[in-house]
Amino acid sequence: MLKVIWVILSISLIGLIFLRTPQNQGLASFSTKSNLLGSPSSAEQFLNNLTVILMIGYFLFAILLNFLN
Repeated sequence: MLKVIWVILSISLIGLIFLRTPQNQGLASFSTKSNLLGSPSSAEQFLNNLTVILMIGYFLFAILLNFLN
């Protein structure tokens, strides 16, 4: 059961990382971004927090599965 949760967590983490937009977009970012030096939007902040939470969960499950085997 823990391995299934670990696999689902890893697949969702990989998908979340691929869904993120790249931060360095070259000169196009100057014309499309209004808050160049401001804080990230709430959606981007939510994705950052979700990525960190999933990474911590992934490592905790990896350590737990390592101790069980």
